[in-house]
Amino acid sequence: MKYFLTVLMLLPTWLVAAEQSAEQGVAIFAGGCFWCTEADFDKVPGVLSTTSGYIGGELERPSYEQVSRGGTGHLEAVKVVFDPENTNYARLLEAFWPTVDPLDAGGQFCDRGHHYRSAIFYLDDNQKELAQASKAALAASGELNGEITTLVLRAGNFWPAEEYHQDYAKRNPLRYSYYRSRCGRDQRLQEVWKHQSP
Repeated sequence: MKYFLTVLMLLPTWLVAAEQSAEQGVAIFAGGCFWCTEADFDKVPGVLSTTSGYIGGELERPSYEQVSRGGTGHLEAVKVVFDPENTNYARLLEAFWPTVDPLDAGGQFCDRGHHYRSAIFYLDDNQKELAQASKAALAASGELNGEITTLVLRAGNFWPAEEYHQDYAKRNPLRYSYYRSRCGRDQRLQEVWKHQSP
């Protein structure tokens, strides 16, 4: 992980500096169940808000039932709004990787199917370059034993999920904790990332 983080820090400073000009930044990540991705990013310093939703498909305003059946092309994802004075896109990428299993192309943890794949959705060329460089640095580090299958995709329309999915971990801490434990998320993360905390 140290090599990987060193490479990230050596990225051209103008790429990161471009983030600093906006009042708020936006990033979109898919990490399997959006409840978990949302809860993980809520802990990241500089994150102002998180919204669970769907992205990547052609269907407008998809429902949870439609996406979870598969075939819409959407992934469960989280829109992250952040304060560029306290964090930047490169740091969000750094926070994202240890929360997913980048080796799994069939979903994440107990959740299977395309709609549960891990992905980084870039909003502009700056984010694209940073995301691709971050993925390449992770692959080159040799830290993980296998191919990095996390997708790097252009962001299309992001559709917020139903209200009962928003802030699920905060609203339903016992149910969330039970789900996360039964899904084996943290156990697999420890295996993949050699006991680093997500």
